[in-house]
Amino acid sequence: MNSKIKKILSKKNKKKIICLTAYSKSFAEVTDKYADITLVGDSLGSVLYNYDTTKKVTLTQMIEHSKSVRKGIKTSLMVVDMPYNTYRNKKEALINAKKIIKSTKCDAVKIESNNKNFEIIKEIRKAKIPVMGHIGLQPQSVVIDGGYKIKGKNKFDWSKYIDDAKALEDAGAFSMVLEGMAEPLAKVITSQISIPTIGIGASPSCDGQILVTEDMIGLTNITPKFVKEYINIGKLIEEAANSYSNEVRNKEFPTKNHTYSMNPTIIKSNKSN
Repeated sequence: MNSKIKKILSKKNKKKIICLTAYSKSFAEVTDKYADITLVGDSLGSVLYNYDTTKKVTLTQMIEHSKSVRKGIKTSLMVVDMPYNTYRNKKEALINAKKIIKSTKCDAVKIESNNKNFEIIKEIRKAKIPVMGHIGLQPQSVVIDGGYKIKGKNKFDWSKYIDDAKALEDAGAFSMVLEGMAEPLAKVITSQISIPTIGIGASPSCDGQILVTEDMIGLTNITPKFVKEYINIGKLIEEAANSYSNEVRNKEFPTKNHTYSMNPTIIKSNKSN
């Protein structure tokens, strides 16, 4: 087993797991210093490409962004989302999971999980590819799953998600994301399985938390309830762009400090010739 995954497993009920997303080397270099897990999520579709659904994200996009992220990671566990329509059956899932691992050198793949693909996850695990699961609100399935609605608000629905979590653990997942889930349900699931749970809009009782980095730093226009904005980088970028444009118009930039001069002896030599 990957030593990084062993480290994640060892944190269960002991130390909180920190997860952040990254879609490029520059972001990964920063998040890697503080995160236990760096996720290249298919959320890049909405964050970077303004897609109205993550279902439009392609395998090629995930791989290319992941290659960039890999260059920025030194210590954290790198997990890559398997995008929509890349794991519809065992054969397809195994081919694409292997392709992601080989092309990106990531540590694991993540799959939005339900009772239709637990056997598929088992097949991927047979190939010794680590899998992170994902239950609760699933962005790839919101259209057929009733939209962006919090799961488990009705206690009569709890058994489905608890059973899914246990089945996902049995399938061989090393951890799972609990997204958009009523807090008491997420707490119960976390207590009833032996692998770590990573919450996003779930519960502080989860073994770890994940946020989309761009949400956390104020670079997206939509801020869900579960997001805390720690800084607004968007405003800082706007201030910098405004200062730059004013200095260029006023001929204050570039200065001699930002340009290159010639060697005086070369200038004299050219004049004499």
